[in-house]
Amino acid sequence: MNHNVNPQAGKPADSSTVIDVSKLIAAYYAERPDPMVAAERVVFGTSGHRGSSFNRAFNEWHILAISQAICEYRRAQRIAGPLFIGRDTHALSGPALESALEVLAANGVETMIAARDEYTPTPAVSHAILTFNRGRTSGLADGIVVTPSHNPPDDGGFKYNPPHGGPADAHVTSWIEARANELLAAQLKGTARVPLEQALRASTTHRYAFLDAYVDDLSSVIEMDVIRRSGVKLGVDPLGGAGVHYWKPIADRYGLNLTVVNDVVDPTFRFMTVDWDGRIRMDPSSPYAMQRLIGLKDRFDVAFACDTDHDRHGIVAHSAGLLPPNHYLCVCVHYLFAGRPRWSGHAAVGKTVVSSSAIDRVAAARQRQIYETPVGFKWFVQGLLDGSLAFAGEESAGAAFSRLDGRVWTTDKDGITAALLAAEITAQTGRDPGEWYRALTAEVGDPVYERIDVPASADDKRALASLSKADVHVSDLAGEPIQQIVTVAAGNHESIGGIKVVAASGWFAARPSGTEDLYKIYAESFRSSEHLRTIQVEAQTIVREALARAGTSAASHDRR
Repeated sequence: MNHNVNPQAGKPADSSTVIDVSKLIAAYYAERPDPMVAAERVVFGTSGHRGSSFNRAFNEWHILAISQAICEYRRAQRIAGPLFIGRDTHALSGPALESALEVLAANGVETMIAARDEYTPTPAVSHAILTFNRGRTSGLADGIVVTPSHNPPDDGGFKYNPPHGGPADAHVTSWIEARANELLAAQLKGTARVPLEQALRASTTHRYAFLDAYVDDLSSVIEMDVIRRSGVKLGVDPLGGAGVHYWKPIADRYGLNLTVVNDVVDPTFRFMTVDWDGRIRMDPSSPYAMQRLIGLKDRFDVAFACDTDHDRHGIVAHSAGLLPPNHYLCVCVHYLFAGRPRWSGHAAVGKTVVSSSAIDRVAAARQRQIYETPVGFKWFVQGLLDGSLAFAGEESAGAAFSRLDGRVWTTDKDGITAALLAAEITAQTGRDPGEWYRALTAEVGDPVYERIDVPASADDKRALASLSKADVHVSDLAGEPIQQIVTVAAGNHESIGGIKVVAASGWFAARPSGTEDLYKIYAESFRSSEHLRTIQVEAQTIVREALARAGTSAASHDRR
């Protein structure tokens, strides 16, 4: 439980939390980032470059520089096919897409923009890239998604997906980041650009029906006929995001008994209930942000929501309300690996090192291997692409899985198919995902899981990211012998950027935040809430002492 929950959490947004969109967009064009200030440089985190124009972290110059760097990267890698570009409903996404188009057209890049200027979910871009590239070995496509995901309304975001269709690897983003910052330092000298009107009329700019292509193909990944025949009552809240106009065509195309409970698009997102810290955030895994749909659960057999770019899911079961992401991931693994007979018997389950160990237990019951990685969906891309992974999920409510025939569907997170899978499960089995999770706990245990945030200096964060097993000088965790100390993920042998300590009935992992002055402690107990609290307290002590030995002065460890 977070001890600093804002009194307004879960309540409708008031005027003090609503952004001034005109000022935000004006700042996008007027403010110039200083490349000598770290906070104003281009920085690609796990999901692209993000920030607000108000603090000069996401402005026109950033997007012009990043777009030029992507054009140069494409040339260097001989990526000669079309670039699919989509945007979400954040206020800065429209201006950023226009800035990118000006650079892409000037560089002669064949660019596919949405028909009818429609908003475009992240999975629809990934699907388009993979559909175009199927069977090709040259002239491959790639893509850009203009989105800061579920971040607050004043943020913008810009991410690049190479020809594999998923999030770019660190070696790609580091190259783009470095080149973009060079261009910023040179006052954009070397950046090609044409006026927007010219870019839109350019022979290299084309319209692509992302919505039609994606919706028409859904029956290859979800048993849509099963949902239709059952008549199961479905509710969806797009949270004002990029998939807002996808849900009615989905319902119409497949004859679903589906109600869109909110189809408002408003870049202030003033219709949201605010998150734990009193800010507007379109996070479908947050019980505070999801209060409206939770309140409607008795109207539907199962309901769901997606974040602003529709790559994350939130499942509201009639029986249980909002399911924690780890609970739903367990249900997905249990159902899919029994209900997809055409999948390879060798395909594994992808999970991050900070996801629930209940997933491991469910996978073992289904006789499937676990492929455990550091945090970041990019680590699952190759496995989803080549079929060695049939399902991959993150504790932050992101998941993707194979088509019915075992071929790749998307290599980026897909909140739409994750949501529709909840409908398929309910229709096919007569039990909603909440009921299924409760049944699974009898088999794999009933864990308690929580993430807390701890203040940390930049030095602390750097030290935490490089801790070794030798830095942990304890042998017990919450009264049990420590079985494992993990600094490298078992699946791909990559550094987890922190440390994980495992005992028989509980574990914790600590890793630094990429954007804030804090580190995150993920912890789980298969005993009780009290046992979890003990793990969390001991985790903070273990980390503090390890950081002290590393020569840093750990910050105060009050929970946030």
